[in-house]
Amino acid sequence: MRKRKTGLVVIGVILTLLIFNSYFILDETEQAIVTQFGKPVGEPRTSPGINFKTPFLHKVQFFDKRYLEWDGDKNQVPTKDKKFIFVDTYARWEITNPLQFFIRLRDERSAQSRLDDILDGETRNAIASHDLLEIVRSTNRDPEITEDFMEELEILQDITVGRDMIEKIVLEKANQRTTDLGVRILDFRFKRMNYVDEVRDRVYDRMISERNRIADQFKSEGQGQARVIEGNKERDLAKIQSEAFRKAEEIKGLADAEATDIYASAYNKNRTSIDLYKFLRTMESFEKSMDENTSIVLSTDSEFFKYLRKLN
Repeated sequence: MRKRKTGLVVIGVILTLLIFNSYFILDETEQAIVTQFGKPVGEPRTSPGINFKTPFLHKVQFFDKRYLEWDGDKNQVPTKDKKFIFVDTYARWEITNPLQFFIRLRDERSAQSRLDDILDGETRNAIASHDLLEIVRSTNRDPEITEDFMEELEILQDITVGRDMIEKIVLEKANQRTTDLGVRILDFRFKRMNYVDEVRDRVYDRMISERNRIADQFKSEGQGQARVIEGNKERDLAKIQSEAFRKAEEIKGLADAEATDIYASAYNKNRTSIDLYKFLRTMESFEKSMDENTSIVLSTDSEFFKYLRKLN
């Protein structure tokens, strides 16, 4: 009886292992192939859900169905015009045929290594086949032409290919080399490009020198404009002062003429009033021209002496 129970337990365990080992579950982000003794069996499993296999005899290899990332190494590459630059790239790829992928590459690690060879090689070929100007620019620019920057604008040459087209060329040629690998490269981009250190230092020095030249030119033009403004200010100030003096003299002249008319009218109307006015004017002159410490010498025919003599 005990042996029978033990046998039933063993059979139950075996059946359980067989059941749990006879299927596998794929979610929507996975795809898989079934292998027997390391060799693929049947078609790839790409539909999410429950899938069946032979227990213990078959093994399952899972692969990602999502877009995968490839990040290239920073490499020093010469351009067609013999300028050395550092190029950093990245790409996105996917597994399109898991069976072919398993046969040729086995796993994602091997795939990344193979993509390194393909994409880095095509990148070097593309960079070496084009001038630096074609690599760093995508379109021709139409800058505003001014006298200050005429010399800089002369170096803006037109491009015929451009950075975007070079990226497409690399993508197209790389996909031609991955057709039998079960993968497809979806996108390829230049992440960053820069001169090597010694070239970059020379470029920075030249940029600094050029900007200093432009700054000095602006300063010189500003100083010239300042002198023009100062000259205009002095000229306008002198003109205003001259005009004001002229108007003041005109007003004084009109006032004197009017006073003379008043004097003449008063003289013609009343001789006594005229004499009184002359006397008062003379006394005002005495008051303004002399004080207690002043000594004067007058002739007998002086107007001042005439009035003083009358006072005595």
